[in-house]
Amino acid sequence: KLCEGILNILEKDTQTSCQVACLEALRILSRDKKVLVPVTTKRNMQILMRLAKLDTVEDPLERVSEFPVIVEALKCLCNIIFNSAVAQKLSLELNLAAMLCSLLEKCKDHQFVDDIKCFDLRLLFLLSLLHTDIRSQLCQELQGVRVLTQALESSLSVRWAAEYKVAEDRNRPPLSLQETDCAIEALKALFNVTLDSWNVHSKNESHQFRYMAAILRHCLLTAGPTEDKTEELH
Repeated sequence: KLCEGILNILEKDTQTSCQVACLEALRILSRDKKVLVPVTTKRNMQILMRLAKLDTVEDPLERVSEFPVIVEALKCLCNIIFNSAVAQKLSLELNLAAMLCSLLEKCKDHQFVDDIKCFDLRLLFLLSLLHTDIRSQLCQELQGVRVLTQALESSLSVRWAAEYKVAEDRNRPPLSLQETDCAIEALKALFNVTLDSWNVHSKNESHQFRYMAAILRHCLLTAGPTEDKTEELH
């Protein structure tokens, strides 16, 4: 009943601070699988998707004040999808993976979106791990390898010296914690999406995998903010 009450509040146009507080409470409650059973419905998933800017392709990321709401809604969706098989099935029906790829595209050339990008990528990782149909959709229909490789490239601030050669700078500073976390989530999702890609057929696929290989090599030469984070990245 508490979860339903929170979602009923979130369905209304309330103040940003109220939305964030409600989503933080829901995120904590959503760690309990028993609590999730009555609230994992299509309607409730759509409420969270709307708050995470996953309900429409056209809606741009313009108001920075909304960013904390988007991040908390994505965190809630991560917990719910991880803990609920029903939510995993609804994710396919609601075309959640396509919406997440669209949100990643919106994050391009924006400041202050690292947290949004990180939890978007984490959600793509979870979906590609837990639902084979979504993994196939990502790989084929949604061009997941390209989308995720570009997200990794952006997180690592890659600069190109040639078509498949990254410009290396030995004096570059370590990645920030946020950049490292985004790169790690992109790598995890890429692993799932490319798991069955042992046989490359087309010229475009060949280009995409050579492009990705150059970025992965650069990743191995990149340091994170701490020794532990660098090890996790590699």
